[in-house]
Amino acid sequence: MKLSTKQIAHLRGLAHSLNPVVMIGNNGLTENVIKEIELNLNAHELIKVQVAGDDRNARKSIFDEICNQTNAIAIHHIGKQLVFYRPSSTVKESAKIIIPKM
Repeated sequence: MKLSTKQIAHLRGLAHSLNPVVMIGNNGLTENVIKEIELNLNAHELIKVQVAGDDRNARKSIFDEICNQTNAIAIHHIGKQLVFYRPSSTVKESAKIIIPKM
């Protein structure tokens, strides 16, 4: 799924008020963390993830790896906050988040 910049901006606005649902600690991106991210993407579609540590390159690689392993769309990465979106269904009636067509 490819989103336009306006659609990503819309999702970023929705994510602004979200609290992180997954915290990635010093052990990094483990199998259990991926399972927890999958679970939350299925439940909420749009999630915020908090990453511990000060290594910017490590956070960027975690950001990319989560997208690759979960088929989520990278919405935003600022500081230690990562935001991901993955629609739980292609049927609009069951979608939790309606993305405007732009």
